[in-house]
Amino acid sequence: MAPVTPEKLFEILTKYAHSKGQELNNDLEHTMSIIRGILENEKRNGYRGCPCRLNSGDRERDRDIICPCVYKDKDVEEYGSCYCGLYVSHEWNQNPDKRVTVPERRPFDKLFG
Repeated sequence: MAPVTPEKLFEILTKYAHSKGQELNNDLEHTMSIIRGILENEKRNGYRGCPCRLNSGDRERDRDIICPCVYKDKDVEEYGSCYCGLYVSHEWNQNPDKRVTVPERRPFDKLFG
């Protein structure tokens, strides 16, 4: 099977985000950088770990940060964006001056691999 390209994953994640009432970040450079990081983690570890967090290489240990991570919906609901800024609300995309830094929700004992 041919590997998924960043462009194909962008298309897949766009459909997924819309199915959840969310969008991908309209900063295409940022979004494609995150997507390339997800694919790099998949190549390295065998799963699509969040590129904004330290992946341990252990799928079970990192299950909570496999994209889309388990924290995404709460982050988007509360801050308008997930931790990486990949998944966002429509309002977030439309109001760049109202964006805030999303704090890390991952438990401390999992932060450093």
